Amino acid sequence: MAVNPEVAGRSYPPSAPYVVSRAKIAEFAKAVGATDEAHFDPEVARSRGYADVIAPPTMAVMISQQGDANVMTDPDAGIDYSRLVHGEQGFEHHRPLVAGDEVQATTTIEKVRQAGGHSMVTMGTKITTPDGEVVTSATSVVVIRGDEA
Repeated sequence: MAVNPEVAGRSYPPSAPYVVSRAKIAEFAKAVGATDEAHFDPEVARSRGYADVIAPPTMAVMISQQGDANVMTDPDAGIDYSRLVHGEQGFEHHRPLVAGDEVQATTTIEKVRQAGGHSMVTMGTKITTPDGEVVTSATSVVVIRGDEA
């Protein structure tokens, strides 16, 4: 079954607040093999002008996907998660995530199109602070595989 094209342009409520912590940054950095001391040592990060340790850029995906989850669970969209393949991911970082940040993700379905019997859903997600500062803008494309005939 194809994704409902009428959901294009739909925006979803923000995700629950996500508090960025030193421990979460260190865990993520270790998991992805990031070795920059600014991910682990507050003094190194401060010497570079940050308030605390900074997250590796790809850590934003954890927060972005919290916003994307609203799309996946929207019954109007008609997305069969068991048929989903992650096709593409991009980030525009306006500044690094820093330990102590509280952020949330707000997602909009930018486009739904059909290609080769599959649905392609493009989502734009803004990761923002409570006062509205955009920290990261993310774009992702998911492919919902069509029925096998």
